[in-house]
Amino acid sequence: MKNTLLFCNGLSGSGKTYFIQNTLPAGLFYNLRSATTRPMRAGETEGSPYFFRDEEYFETANLATRLWVNEQFWTPGTPKWLYGVPEEEVCAHLGENLIYDVIQPRYTRQLIDWFNKNGLHKHYNFRVAYFLSPEQNLETARARANMPNDADVRRTNTCDPIDFLKAGIDPDYILMPRNGLYNPRLTAHIKRLTRCR
Repeated sequence: MKNTLLFCNGLSGSGKTYFIQNTLPAGLFYNLRSATTRPMRAGETEGSPYFFRDEEYFETANLATRLWVNEQFWTPGTPKWLYGVPEEEVCAHLGENLIYDVIQPRYTRQLIDWFNKNGLHKHYNFRVAYFLSPEQNLETARARANMPNDADVRRTNTCDPIDFLKAGIDPDYILMPRNGLYNPRLTAHIKRLTRCR
């Protein structure tokens, strides 16, 4: 049986982290970690949940995905808000079920393309979960803002049906864990993976 690479696409506050940490059976998936240039927040440590790096790292590192989420608002002399999954992070966990937690579907497309380019798609089933946002999402985004233009970045960093179309991706599952709504096909898939462990 192939391993699963589960993509969790949804806006900040849509319940992705809650789903990963509280719904999935412990140890069933490895949550791929990104490197980022953003400042460390209270309660975070190196490697949890991110590898904290400087901008120079992103100029030379081999990355499976590459995100510049504040590009639209960036001006010279201000920090670039960069993210990316290091290739070595993916390679170190091949053979495991993997999760990639990201907002925009175009970055899901980047990782799928990386797997395809490296011939790794033969060993993985790709599954895409679309996390619908609750009505209070913008208030959640504002509460988490901690960088210049952060609230604006979160408002424009969309995850809408048109974003999936542009990325050439059809979501396999739609769910709203913050409202207690789960997709039964995803639940069944997780149960199958659990039985095959």
